[in-house]
Amino acid sequence: MQDGTAVFYGSTPKAMKFFLLGFFLLMLAVGCTGKPAAPESWSSVDESVRKGVLSPPSRVSASGKRWILSTQGAETTRIAAGVLRKGGTLVDAAIAASFAISVERPHSTGIGGGGFLIHRNGKTGKVRVFDFRERAPAKAHSRMFLDDQGEVIPDRSTVGGDAVAVPGLVRGLKAIHDELGSHSWASLVNPAAKLAERGFSIYPSLARAILSERKDLARYPDSRKIFLRQNGSPRVEGDRLVQKDLGRTLRVLARDPEQFYQGGIAARIVASVRRHGGRVSAADLLQYRVKNREPVIADWRGYQVISMPPPSSGGIHVVQILKMLESDSLSGAGFWNADSIHLIASAMQQAFADRARYLGDPDFVPVPVKGLIDGVYLAAQRSKFRNTARSADSVQAGAPAIAPAEHFETTHFSMMDSDGNAVVSTQTINGYFGSKVTVEGTGIVLNNEMDDFSAKVGASNLFGATSSSDANRVDPFKTPLSSMSPTLVLKDGIPVLAVGAPGGTRIITAVAQTILNHLVYGLDLYQAVAAPRIHQQWQPDELMIENIQVDPSVLQELHMRGWKIRRVPPQSNVMAVARTAEGFIGVSDPRDAGTSDGE
Repeated sequence: MQDGTAVFYGSTPKAMKFFLLGFFLLMLAVGCTGKPAAPESWSSVDESVRKGVLSPPSRVSASGKRWILSTQGAETTRIAAGVLRKGGTLVDAAIAASFAISVERPHSTGIGGGGFLIHRNGKTGKVRVFDFRERAPAKAHSRMFLDDQGEVIPDRSTVGGDAVAVPGLVRGLKAIHDELGSHSWASLVNPAAKLAERGFSIYPSLARAILSERKDLARYPDSRKIFLRQNGSPRVEGDRLVQKDLGRTLRVLARDPEQFYQGGIAARIVASVRRHGGRVSAADLLQYRVKNREPVIADWRGYQVISMPPPSSGGIHVVQILKMLESDSLSGAGFWNADSIHLIASAMQQAFADRARYLGDPDFVPVPVKGLIDGVYLAAQRSKFRNTARSADSVQAGAPAIAPAEHFETTHFSMMDSDGNAVVSTQTINGYFGSKVTVEGTGIVLNNEMDDFSAKVGASNLFGATSSSDANRVDPFKTPLSSMSPTLVLKDGIPVLAVGAPGGTRIITAVAQTILNHLVYGLDLYQAVAAPRIHQQWQPDELMIENIQVDPSVLQELHMRGWKIRRVPPQSNVMAVARTAEGFIGVSDPRDAGTSDGE
């Protein structure tokens, strides 16, 4: 969970600007996640939990004429920017950032995980989509998380060896480097190794993650050694986190990345997974393959939106939310007006109903991508919800034309340059510290990506997401469904916005709202990212609103329209870069510890 601050829900961008000039005087408590007993409590905050403030624009924003980048770590931004200043390309910077963020955010991502990356070539306009997501091992099966009565076994898919899917990050980054890289592989990996060896001060969100997961981390020797003190207490904010084993591992991978899949590191991974009850084998690692995908592309309000296809649900549902609202005058209704919030929440709800029904690994199940983003279909979906009151009791998946036969972690970075190149990438080990298993002697924290499968129809995962079909059931070699939504927005063939976020299912709605805030409501990029966010994912049937100081009359109006409101802490951190008339601007979400840089 991340700290936040009170943000004014004005009806105009001007009102929000007025507030942001003085935001550092206001504080937000980030608790109060239970359902309120009465409408009056919706605008209250829980004084018993730690308060925080949004970082000012001067800390998380940057501008540039030649290039811009935004990442979720200060050291990661420094390392990636250093590559660009030495003449590297965006792809070189992205690879260096991927390894650096694996060190700097071990609770969010790492070489024991995987992810997606979208690259746009400024000269040719060609878009490449790389899928290096984790995959189910050969011995996985649809009942592996169920007991003899067919009920879900608690924690089996989230903690320990059985939670681990085959990692893809290292081989994915090497495939990207082989095709698009410029600087040497070793020069892009070694800065992360140096960071791991010298260490860095633990920042607030990492400290909170360690505190949250301390009991499970203590179960695994190397996790305990790295993230807890000798007496078993959690390392705290300001402590220095040194990861010497991880540094040595990265030095090996800088010389030979295949050691991860068929060498000494691979053997340690398999032994560690097996020791803790998992199924990943040497053959699973050896046979892992990076996949190239076709992007989801849609026209919207004079822009072209390019996003991640299945096995991510992100791109489809970002597009669905945007296009269902395409004909609505959101800016006319006003920013954070009850009318606007009602319509956006309704679009989210309808999109997530489709997600539960249709989305899965396209290599295993037919996913009607074109049908789900078709304008006629989405107009019909839009007609299902009313402008003044919710119709949630009847919200179901639609019937698109079908062609024949994600705690709230993960991390993201966005980059653009003056030549029209752009890179967006979202990477993860899933929950805080993934499976909590650290491979002995390597510093590699293994993912718990198997939780992103549906243990059974109707069961919810770590993020509360459910499935109404078996499209996302566990099968050998299958890729679990994701919500990661790295997204590019083009205007007249030129990238104007690159955006993405961590946060499980909250990724989809955070990305969609940032796009709406910047390109429809006209908020500048800092405001668009810092603005309060909502989330509605069909099941559970509730409208989540960040637990910050809000106008009680807006909440009351939403309540009167039939929404079940739940206040929640910030659960997603957007990394965005944009092209403006004056040059580039980058913003790392002020809710967390990221930074931006440009030149």
